[in-house]
Amino acid sequence: MHADNGSRASLLAAALLGAVAGTAIQLQQARLWDVAVYLLLAALGLALAGVTRRLRHAVRPLVALIGVAILFFAICGLRSTHFSDRALQPSIEGRDVLVTGVISAMPQRSDIGLRFRFDVELASIDGAPATLPPQILLGWYGGATAFTTEGADAARVLPDVRAGERWRMSVRLKAPHGNLNPHGFDYELWLWEQGLQATGYVRNGTRDVAPQLVADTWLHPIERARQHVRDAIYERVAERKTAGILAALVVGDQNAIDRADWDIFRATGVAHLMSISGLHVTMFAWAASLAVGGAWRRSQRLCLAWPAQHAALLGGVVLATAYALFSGWGVPSQRTVWMLATVALLRLSSRQWPWPYVWLLACAVVVAIDPWAMLQAGFWLSFVAVGVLFAADPGAAEGADGDGQGRIAKVVAALKAGWHEQWVVTVALTPLSLLLFGQVSVVGLLANALAIPWVTLVVTPLAMGGVLISSLWTVAAWAVDALGIYLQWLARFPFATVAMPAAPLWAGAAAVLGGLLLVMRLPWSLRFLGVPLMLPLVLWQAARPLDGQFELLAADVGQGNAVIVRTATHTLVYDTGPRYSVESDAGQRVLVPLLRALGEKVDMVMLSHRDSDHTGGAVAVLNMQPQAELRSSIEDSHELQAVRRSQRCIAGQHWQWDGIDFLVMHPQATDYDASAKPNAMSCVLRVSSGSRTALLVGDIEQPQEARLVHDASAALLHADVLLAPHHGSKTSSSDAFVDAVRPSVAIFQAGYRNRFGHPAPPVLQRYADRHVVRIDSPHCGAATWQSATPDVVTCQRTAGLHYWHHVPAP
Repeated sequence: MHADNGSRASLLAAALLGAVAGTAIQLQQARLWDVAVYLLLAALGLALAGVTRRLRHAVRPLVALIGVAILFFAICGLRSTHFSDRALQPSIEGRDVLVTGVISAMPQRSDIGLRFRFDVELASIDGAPATLPPQILLGWYGGATAFTTEGADAARVLPDVRAGERWRMSVRLKAPHGNLNPHGFDYELWLWEQGLQATGYVRNGTRDVAPQLVADTWLHPIERARQHVRDAIYERVAERKTAGILAALVVGDQNAIDRADWDIFRATGVAHLMSISGLHVTMFAWAASLAVGGAWRRSQRLCLAWPAQHAALLGGVVLATAYALFSGWGVPSQRTVWMLATVALLRLSSRQWPWPYVWLLACAVVVAIDPWAMLQAGFWLSFVAVGVLFAADPGAAEGADGDGQGRIAKVVAALKAGWHEQWVVTVALTPLSLLLFGQVSVVGLLANALAIPWVTLVVTPLAMGGVLISSLWTVAAWAVDALGIYLQWLARFPFATVAMPAAPLWAGAAAVLGGLLLVMRLPWSLRFLGVPLMLPLVLWQAARPLDGQFELLAADVGQGNAVIVRTATHTLVYDTGPRYSVESDAGQRVLVPLLRALGEKVDMVMLSHRDSDHTGGAVAVLNMQPQAELRSSIEDSHELQAVRRSQRCIAGQHWQWDGIDFLVMHPQATDYDASAKPNAMSCVLRVSSGSRTALLVGDIEQPQEARLVHDASAALLHADVLLAPHHGSKTSSSDAFVDAVRPSVAIFQAGYRNRFGHPAPPVLQRYADRHVVRIDSPHCGAATWQSATPDVVTCQRTAGLHYWHHVPAP
């Protein structure tokens, strides 16, 4: 009998592991296969799972694991194929589409306008019906800092758009396309997981069809209620930054939190508390179950009909689900609800389940519902945290018996248990945080020791209570401000955070295992075995060029320039990409994470000229790299001069790092006395190893090109790789200049379907006629070129390709 139970347990464990493994393998596919292939695989997986009972006990678990893995691989592939079949047709991109539909989620307002999800009901192009994906993400731009589709500044007052309203509007759409960089955020995966297959913007120019409110429907009532509560919070709480935090905690509007506050939360390791996370939903479920159980026990009839503990368990899950829905039904909330529901069903079965099976089953359920959650950092952080707590103290899962203890003793025991859990989670998750984010908060344990109980037991209940009694929001705001003082104090510590280069997966897995050994209830002689397992992650260093060689990494920042030049021991950043909005720029979103992942200490930041698509991310990069010298052609009155005093780029400046020569070729010193356009003042930088050369030219135009051709020798101007002038504009890349440079590779840093039409087709043809390899950001993503292998350009969109990534037409 015991042997039969053991066999069933091993089969269950194998099946659960197979479900997770099969899904994980399918997520690595670069291209989806034909539907018929997935159907055949599903049949094979079912067949293998079905024959396990006829096999010998020794091989049953292995066959079950393989069969279930194949089955889940096929199911995930079929779901992906079905979803991709509804993608936006390429012929619709960039055309004016008249759509009628309903705003399906609470709009997000920013300094440049609105963003909202839109359920498409009808669509037409030039009067003919058109087929669109069922749900799209739209921007409606306006305000003092926004620009119209023609690029002119606009101070348009946008209407008070609300969820549930039906609108008719003219829009322009494009396929989901984001920036792809090493160790960067995968925007296209996020859109895929959210069910969004097209993005675009509302046409609201003077020559466009004016957006029209058609009707106010009863659709999406929860989203309407969320928007009403968010607006009420802003009306009640005068301080907008504090109101934004409360809005994030009550209705899940993370965009409402100020960027500076996010920086503090990340530095102190409490960012997970400032949005509706699994912790919030779990705590709400716990509180709700206590309330339901207490109320249930007051009725003898109810208790006789159904045990109070079961009612409390079910009530907690149901109310937590309602809370997750009201908070926006974000992916972390969904994940937690599925996990809570799974655990609740297991407990309602009245059987004692060992914690590894509970943990594995909850993981498998989440993966079955949302396979792409496995690619999110939050998935691994939450499940590893729960698994570590179970493994470090398995008895804690069943709860402790408090009989015979006084109130003070119970409080002390609870505090000790809470501190122990926080210490265990911090130690065990530190390696995982380093692997996923490249940094960890040193003060996180101190910050969370106060922030977790304060946010979950004080701030969040007050903020939620404000929905019924609005005056509680004022008290909640005081509580947020008090916590903010403590967090700001911790964030000012010199070593509040530690950043390390991104290590390979095997090093991270070994370090997580090492952290687990350190916190488990084992003899210290065994615990210390975890230390050497953590060393590869801690000591990992990213590979660098050898002496006498250099590397260019042209980051994918959209419409703008940003290039990282690396030698054996030095790093230069040439331009820092665009500013996307007041709260977002290429420095913060792309360059800072990338530099951190590479473990870079930047020696110089060179900004070619003042245009915002070249300087937009400078503040973020300079704040991260306090030792970096700033060199540019920006004027003395430029706002960046207050951040870091800039030295002028002047032709003739030169220096050498690790056997690599750097030479500034433009502008001349006398150019600063003239009233030249910003483009004409672009700093031109030549980087050469002697045998291989790169030329970075900013936005110079044909007059400056002609001057370089005239003044510079042919040897100096020739380059193996050229950062195409002005993103491939018609005003640059003259025949004479291209002939003088004679590049083998030309890199065009431009945004996908950008409004300028960069790179211009005649310019591309000019390079093609000379057999120059043309690399552009939309097709390549981040591009890496090394002087040691000059014939190879590594494209992130190719090297890291997955089936949800957009592949633009050639």
